[in-house]
Amino acid sequence: MIWYTGDIHGDVKRVREGILRHNVNPGDILVILGDLGLNYHKNAMDRRRKQALEQTASKAGVQIFCIHGNHDMRPWHVPTYKETEWHGGRVWIEDDYPHLIFARDGEIFDLEGRQAIVCGGAYSVDKRWRQRMGWTWFEDEQPSDEIKADVEQALDAIGWEIDTVLTHTCPAKFTPVEAMLPGIDQSGVDRSTEDWLDTIEDRLRYKHWLCGHWHINKHVGNFHILMQDYMTLEDTP
Repeated sequence: MIWYTGDIHGDVKRVREGILRHNVNPGDILVILGDLGLNYHKNAMDRRRKQALEQTASKAGVQIFCIHGNHDMRPWHVPTYKETEWHGGRVWIEDDYPHLIFARDGEIFDLEGRQAIVCGGAYSVDKRWRQRMGWTWFEDEQPSDEIKADVEQALDAIGWEIDTVLTHTCPAKFTPVEAMLPGIDQSGVDRSTEDWLDTIEDRLRYKHWLCGHWHINKHVGNFHILMQDYMTLEDTP
């Protein structure tokens, strides 16, 4: 079974409790829709979090499939990652953490008979604050033109019809205004990723779209924004 949940920001305890509470079984896959906080600090904190999450996944017998968020360094910047194939698509895995699998954007994966395309990344509304504090911010947090082209070419190849879309942020039309952080000048927010996803959503025939990023649980028809919710697609149309 495939389970989906939202951003964890390094909170391994929440994953551990979620696996137990929702009876996630050995052999299942848990998809985390970005902002894992595992490739963020670029120091021992990352290793400790990965070790803890690897132990949690290994003990439960599950694989954790990770989407790139705006609080995650892209794996190709981390020399310990190796690129390999998993469920029909390309991923990055580290030898020390074989249960933690990071998706390559623009790839299509076979998840229990459902085709799922992946594209992570988003703009950080806390960018200036992080820079001012000397905290980590990633210049390539949003999908590049090359990544966008990869996504569109992959969809061209399958005729713009797919079962599942997995992104970090949402198309602009689904933006949960009620989740916007107070005190943020929205006029300075770069919405180019959401606007581009809007053009994808307009063309694409899909059964389900799932994303994280907004720190809210919201379900509108077959569109799902997840934070702490754990869900499967088994009971959805």
